[in-house]
Amino acid sequence: MAKDVLVTTEWVAAHKDDPNVLLVEVDVDTSAYESGHIQGAIAWNWTTQLNDQVRRDILNPQQWAELLSDSGATPDTLIVLYGDNNNWFAAFAYWQLKLFGHENVKLMDGGRKKWELEGRELVKEVPSRAKTQYPIPNRDLDTSIRARQIDVLNSLNKGNVALVDVRSPQEFTGEVIAPPGMTETAQRGGHIPGAVNVPWGKAVNEDGTFKSEAELKQLYESVGVTPDKEVIAYCRIGERSSHTWFVLRELLGFQNVKNYDGSWTEWGSMVGVPIER
Repeated sequence: MAKDVLVTTEWVAAHKDDPNVLLVEVDVDTSAYESGHIQGAIAWNWTTQLNDQVRRDILNPQQWAELLSDSGATPDTLIVLYGDNNNWFAAFAYWQLKLFGHENVKLMDGGRKKWELEGRELVKEVPSRAKTQYPIPNRDLDTSIRARQIDVLNSLNKGNVALVDVRSPQEFTGEVIAPPGMTETAQRGGHIPGAVNVPWGKAVNEDGTFKSEAELKQLYESVGVTPDKEVIAYCRIGERSSHTWFVLRELLGFQNVKNYDGSWTEWGSMVGVPIER
């Protein structure tokens, strides 16, 4: 793999009491943490803590600094993320950490699923960490890993851009607009013209771990997603596409990969943008 961005369940079991490691669980099911979690882990709720509660957007730099301060993190803290559903929202948190310039971050390969399959202990005790003063990021958000709607629109006229729609085939064709139970949806169904459909879950094994480098290369290169291209991944609200962004940039080492976190909820609700079905 291209970067040292994964840790194993064995590593977490050995380091869960390390004061220099902040273990964070981020789940699709926001009640999962309360039912039991890895000892020492805190929880980030993606609905209330990783998204602005007024604007439809991720947190601003000040809000981000407040979250990290409340979590007991410093810029040097190693943050290890894991979650349910093959690290779906853990990858979303990872992408945001990178966006705001926190470099010392990893995912636990296999997430909560692998931990449970191995019969490892889950506890209900919520740890207490001393609050810190995490500095407000003083640089622009890393535009090298985030695409805006205008970036995607402009890319349609370029010949060396690969758009990767990581949603289900049913969402891609417009048969459905969102997965069952998801309330934030677009006004129209379909996909961005020229996009290829590679559902995000194809990148993982049955136990939730990532597939081998060779398997991942074959998965994307077979549909024309190659390292020489500018790649933009999108889904419904940017969380599943964060997972694909992680695979392409962090595991396979693609140099030019962006996550379009406005994704289909934005694109499919705009007037006048092109849509294919």
